[in-house]
Amino acid sequence: MRRRWTDWLGALYAALLYGFIFLPVGVLVLFSFQSGRFPIPPFNGPSLKWYQAVFADSSLTDALVNSLVVALSSSALACVLGFLSAYGLARYKLPAAGFQRALIIAPFTVSYLIIGLGLLITFNTFGVSRSLFTVGIGHVVINTPLCFAIIYSQIGDHQVNIERAARDLGASDLKVMALITAPMLAPAIAASYFLSFTFSWDEFIIAFLLSRFEVTLPVEIWSLLRSGLNPKTNAVGSIVFLFSVFILVVLEFTVFRKHKRN
Repeated sequence: MRRRWTDWLGALYAALLYGFIFLPVGVLVLFSFQSGRFPIPPFNGPSLKWYQAVFADSSLTDALVNSLVVALSSSALACVLGFLSAYGLARYKLPAAGFQRALIIAPFTVSYLIIGLGLLITFNTFGVSRSLFTVGIGHVVINTPLCFAIIYSQIGDHQVNIERAARDLGASDLKVMALITAPMLAPAIAASYFLSFTFSWDEFIIAFLLSRFEVTLPVEIWSLLRSGLNPKTNAVGSIVFLFSVFILVVLEFTVFRKHKRN
């Protein structure tokens, strides 16, 4: 009897926890199908008119493309930098290696607002205009520590013998890193890339501070919200959420599950 009550309480706690987390998202998705002008109760629908309005709005579609471009490019660069720094610190005896690791991970402890302001001042000092390029640099700054932490945690001593065997067969250090180490770390590299993509995809503060005329999707959504409630914001917010869920599902079935089996 006590075991049964414990199970019931555990299930109730889980239901309350997930309800607390996902209720706002559920409401957002529900009212994205609202046929009325205002996304408020009572619910009138379902209707796809606001999704059609999103894809008919050139400002939103341009911002969507900008977000994809920034996320794809900045995540790739952050992943390369994270891999190279992790490989260097794991395989070579560098001076003050512990301090260097701490410096790379340091942005984890700093607010995005502080990082964005620092980058904005730096760009203004050197006369660099705000654009998607500066937004991409900002996202590389915040995502490189994430990529480094994931990849560095997966570089172990069990890979050293394979790398040493490749060198004995005449492979250079560059070939060993590109053809041996990188494929062995493919799950970690893919995980770091997709997580970086997800963070860059919906990041707002740095994108807001470092962009000007060309903006990303979160900044465009904020511009819509300044004029009050707009059903299109629910639709575009649902698109962003569902896209992020899609990436996580792909990660679970292609990277994380394969890594667990290995």
